[in-house]
Amino acid sequence: MRRIQISIAIVFVTSLGLASTALAADICQKYGPQTPRDITNKNGTNPRVFRIAPAPGKTNLCNIHFHTNAEHKGPGFKIFAGKGEHGGYKCNDTSRLTKAELKMPVHSACHGVKPGDTIEVHWVYSSCDVAPGKGLGACLSKQCANPTLRVETQVFLVVNDRKARNFGKYVYGGHIVHGLYQPKALPTGTGKPVTFLGSTTGPQYTQAKCSPLQVTWSVRPLCAKVDIHSLDKWCEDNVFQEDHAHGIRQLVTGPALLSRIK
Repeated sequence: MRRIQISIAIVFVTSLGLASTALAADICQKYGPQTPRDITNKNGTNPRVFRIAPAPGKTNLCNIHFHTNAEHKGPGFKIFAGKGEHGGYKCNDTSRLTKAELKMPVHSACHGVKPGDTIEVHWVYSSCDVAPGKGLGACLSKQCANPTLRVETQVFLVVNDRKARNFGKYVYGGHIVHGLYQPKALPTGTGKPVTFLGSTTGPQYTQAKCSPLQVTWSVRPLCAKVDIHSLDKWCEDNVFQEDHAHGIRQLVTGPALLSRIK
């Protein structure tokens, strides 16, 4: 009987070790904290620490783009939209929109975006001496390959309503303040932004394939409605050459890949 118990114990310990190895294999190793995350969960055990990036207005705006649904999960956007690069989270008020708000406009320059969709907009700032341009490549240069990056984030619920927020208030449009490229404004009235250390996002990354770039994130916790006509106007002509919503990176949940939110 004792031999049987010992044999069972050996099998149990061995299988437990294999399970741990398999679990570790699903998590990328020796990377800094990753993004996106549930901003209501402050826990995280990633040991990599770097300095919080300067506040908006202290560095150059280098890019503006947006994603299909919210990459992050927060108090105002916690409806699960599915897995894959077109999953993520939707604004809580999605099911409460009126027929008028959901009416498709005659013209749509933002390919694939329609009333009722949730989008997560990213305003990317860089410490490099760079000008606003296409993609994250615009945020660095040969002379500045390791920039300090900051992303200001707002999740919007797209509606057909000219009384909703005008996206034109938040665009670049050649705006320069104290010699630095800036958006005309950043969204307000959607809660105190949650600030934390993370990485770049996008569907090319997972928990097993991590981003090496270090980014300070500032995510507003509540959704805001934005008029699709104003978004379409921006998609028609912007220096970033953006005319569609990008795919999302699925939520990062492994504590070892998350920083602690203070």
